[in-house]
Amino acid sequence: MREILPWITLVVCAGAAAARIPSALRGRNPSLFFIFLLATAASVLSIESFYLAIDRALGGVNIANVILRLIAFGTILLVAVRVTKAFGAAGAYRLITGRIGLAMLAVFSVGLVAIFLIMDATASSVGLRGTADASPRNAVLVPLYWAAARGYLAYVALALLPSLLRCLRSPLPWLVRSGAALMAAGAMATVAGFLLEFAAAALDRQRLLVNNAAVVFFALGLASVWLARVVATGRRSHGTSSTAG
Repeated sequence: MREILPWITLVVCAGAAAARIPSALRGRNPSLFFIFLLATAASVLSIESFYLAIDRALGGVNIANVILRLIAFGTILLVAVRVTKAFGAAGAYRLITGRIGLAMLAVFSVGLVAIFLIMDATASSVGLRGTADASPRNAVLVPLYWAAARGYLAYVALALLPSLLRCLRSPLPWLVRSGAALMAAGAMATVAGFLLEFAAAALDRQRLLVNNAAVVFFALGLASVWLARVVATGRRSHGTSSTAG
């Protein structure tokens, strides 16, 4: 289960990124392609064989984990900007990209890196397994590291959630509403993942499931909204052609 879930996430994100390549090359919504590309990179770093190879090339002290967390920050920020603009959620946009939002990004990013730097170095391990047991210092710092890693994601998810839920009651096309529903599920899973970081170690499997589910839900939700735009564009083009003919 631990290996299957990251692979499923990788397939979904890589597939979505590949599907966006033609449009990105034509300059159409390149930000969506970069979102899926970053999500793919994060998925690669979540798979043990890839993670160990990359981290060992970086010194074998789990620097790859910090890179993974910062990629996740960038990905959810891009997702949030795109979603708030698409749904006209000005309040959520300000919470995420305004002074408060940027301050939150800076605090969590700096905090994440700072906590990592003062931890005792340990050998490469996906998810920092065993790092907390390496020393008394790590036992204190590792939970703080995970709180920083998940905290910013939870903040953005909570800021997004009201606008996503409002979309469900709107007259927008069903594909758009389906996308909003999937992303709302992703936002709730993101918050749940943050809360599970404070749960017992026995819930490690559930934590892995929830965190991977959050990525998949967001990716599928964005793909659904993009598909709705493709369908709408096709219908407009068909109507124009018919009229012209």
